[in-house]
Amino acid sequence: MKLGFTPKEERFRAEAAAWLEAQLSGPFRDLRGKTGQSGQAQRRRAWERALGAAGWSCIGWPEAYGGRDASLAEQVIFAEEYARAGAPGRLGYMGVELAGPTILAFGTAAQKRRFLPPIARGEELWCQGYSEPNAGSDLANVRTRAVLQAGGAGGEWVVNGQKTWTSFAQFADWCFVLCRSEEGSRAHRGLSYLLIPMHQPGVTVRPIRQMTGGADFNDTFFADARTDADNIVGAAGDGWKVAMGTLSFERGVSTLGQQMSFANELRAIVSAAEANGLIHDPEIRQRLAHAYIGLRLMRYSALRMLSSVEAGKLSNEAYTYKIFWASWRKKLGVLALDVLGPRGEIAAGTAYEWELLPRLFLGSRADTIYGGTNQIQRNIIAERALGLPRESRGG
Repeated sequence: MKLGFTPKEERFRAEAAAWLEAQLSGPFRDLRGKTGQSGQAQRRRAWERALGAAGWSCIGWPEAYGGRDASLAEQVIFAEEYARAGAPGRLGYMGVELAGPTILAFGTAAQKRRFLPPIARGEELWCQGYSEPNAGSDLANVRTRAVLQAGGAGGEWVVNGQKTWTSFAQFADWCFVLCRSEEGSRAHRGLSYLLIPMHQPGVTVRPIRQMTGGADFNDTFFADARTDADNIVGAAGDGWKVAMGTLSFERGVSTLGQQMSFANELRAIVSAAEANGLIHDPEIRQRLAHAYIGLRLMRYSALRMLSSVEAGKLSNEAYTYKIFWASWRKKLGVLALDVLGPRGEIAAGTAYEWELLPRLFLGSRADTIYGGTNQIQRNIIAERALGLPRESRGG
């Protein structure tokens, strides 16, 4: 198991930390600590372009497409330092972490040349068109339809339907969309993975206001939306395979960086407890200690996952990671509100703006739902990790 990093990797850490510190203490000081995903859209776009210009946007990609050919360990280090520095939540996340790796793995040479460099430079932003009102955890139930029409230079796909919980749709230039392209198909058969431009008359985006006060998600409507026939990743009808590939990238090297954000939240709770005297309460102290232990367990679990991936395999223990961190963070949110007391229930401004710890409490309510509910995670652990019989499914 990989318990640490080599001297070369630590020099890479110092380089990354120095660049982040220079930027976040200088031209982008106004974005430091803005870990949420919404607000200051133009400044965040500028930040994406700055990352791209310095080669820090997608360091694991090949240099030919704007990356650094960074090793897995270096990618983990950068994710850690990014969170440690209080760098802003990335508007480019969907392109850098999901769309880009998917195109690298499944796309054509022409698609790689067209789409990857603008993502790396921070010039084009992406969103994800997966979930629908009747297809959330049951993703194979998607009903958005795509029909290939002849004409022009090879024809075009015409898309109709609705996607929901579409992160970054209000900022995105492109959307990767899972559509049903074969009439009469069911479940995971007959699906296609299309790349659709967002700036066209056939696309309408409606923000979904959350109880956190932000609007990170959207409803996205496609009404005769169009995209070129060659903007399909993989073969027609083979979209399920590509979509599952995208979801595998979502559980990638960002895990240790995510934990650094969790550590920042835990430190904020400790500071609040020190300020109001609850740090001397035995129960609060015990819960803080338990939270710290959970965070360390997450780190060693992630390092074990990193070791197995570097060895070319995914350990069964990796399947437990999502349910562990989601349940842990949900408890952390409750602890935050218990430490703050009544003042934690008062918004910081008239625009319903919450400070870090109340936002942690409200946002963590969703952690055990999105990305596969805890119930689904238990099925995954049972079936894929433990090899137990598959759950009986109707139909």
